[in-house]
Amino acid sequence: MSLPRPSRRLSLVVPAALGALALSTLPAFATSTPAQIATSKTNGVAYLKSLQAADGSYAGSGLSNEWAFSAFAAAGTAVVDVAPGGDTTKNARTVYRNLLSTAAWLSATPVVTDYERGTLNAYAAGIDPARVSASRNLVADIYSYWQTAEPGYFGPSANFNGTVFAALALSGAKTQAGGARIPQALTDSIVARLRANQHNDGGWTYQKVEGNPTGLASAGDIDMTGAAMAALCVSGVPNTDTDVVQAKNFLKGKLVASSGAFNSLYGGNTSSNGWGIAGLNACGINPQSADFTTVPGKTPVDFLLANQYSPAGGFKYKPANTGPSAYSSIDALRAVAGGGFTTAPPVPTTPGAPQWVAQTAFTSGTATKLALTVDDGAGSLKVCSVAFTPTGTTTTLGDVLAAATSAATPAGCVTSVTPASGTGTITAVNGKANSGSNTWKVSVDGSAFADALREKTINVGDAIALRWGV
Repeated sequence: MSLPRPSRRLSLVVPAALGALALSTLPAFATSTPAQIATSKTNGVAYLKSLQAADGSYAGSGLSNEWAFSAFAAAGTAVVDVAPGGDTTKNARTVYRNLLSTAAWLSATPVVTDYERGTLNAYAAGIDPARVSASRNLVADIYSYWQTAEPGYFGPSANFNGTVFAALALSGAKTQAGGARIPQALTDSIVARLRANQHNDGGWTYQKVEGNPTGLASAGDIDMTGAAMAALCVSGVPNTDTDVVQAKNFLKGKLVASSGAFNSLYGGNTSSNGWGIAGLNACGINPQSADFTTVPGKTPVDFLLANQYSPAGGFKYKPANTGPSAYSSIDALRAVAGGGFTTAPPVPTTPGAPQWVAQTAFTSGTATKLALTVDDGAGSLKVCSVAFTPTGTTTTLGDVLAAATSAATPAGCVTSVTPASGTGTITAVNGKANSGSNTWKVSVDGSAFADALREKTINVGDAIALRWGV
């Protein structure tokens, strides 16, 4: 699994830049006030800034500290404003974007969660994940892991967290204008799988349990319950929905009265608390409400603040640890700051730095990918990544569909298009023809569906949705 699990969240050596501050006295337990939360955010941001390497990086081979970007954004700090020694040429956003643009960013055998992690953190950093560079489209990369034989799953279905994080990435990383990027049919397909894998106790784990009575009867875990309920809510499911309420009650039932910790599979720890709170945050549920305040007056947020060093800002993984953990500090700060699993980028304070950066046009001769869905209106949704090499700064819908017939992953997304060349209205796709008011229509990046014309202009990074219907 490429998304770190709590059992692998080892505490790191305290950065030297923090000196003796890292081991300052921890605060006593108390219900966390707005002032305490504000101080926690300020100190937590300072700690995460200390993790930045001298070259400006947070991520590299075997590392995943780029999750700090989601915490920075939740805390109101623009990633482009994070630069070692104030050297803006090495700001974290630029360095990360350059990394994502290279083939070296991935291992030789990438998995879908690599691209989901990249999407969530690029978005938080103010990098349009579909337009990282002329060659990198993270949304299209995720589409390539669609499971044709098990629609709604991304990556091997047994590793269910790939589908959970597909929902978080595809629905959470919205367009620069703040709109939905993917079509409702795709969202609905993923949501159906999320619901089908909820355990009887209201929780989830990283494993598939759909159709497995024994698996459904097994215990859920805090981490994946937080992630899965967030995935439902960012997909548009309201927090009054039965499945979200069951997830909320699952978390509520795991509270440890004396500390406010969630009693996770790994014991009370800040990472699991962070994921649980992030799920509540994403669903608009207050983690310090009466439902999440124990009889002695402790909340999940109290537990996080009780395990944060002050003023150094790092968080322990577990109360018994003697130093901060980088990964746990990221999880905890994101939760304390009110974030889910990603947040739209704040407006930068660095003079001249834009809120968003993105590739604005295809580069002729540079191979790239586009995300494509084909909905026949009869319940057969096809999802794929289309590889092609543009010959100009834009392309056309007709050219993309032609490429999809032979260079789509997974294959079979498009088998035929009528007309097969030229311009004009597309009258049939995959053998299904227009009929009366039911015709093929197209949407790009969540725009309103309109008649599908072969000559329609397609730009770099566009998420293309074809739909047959009225």
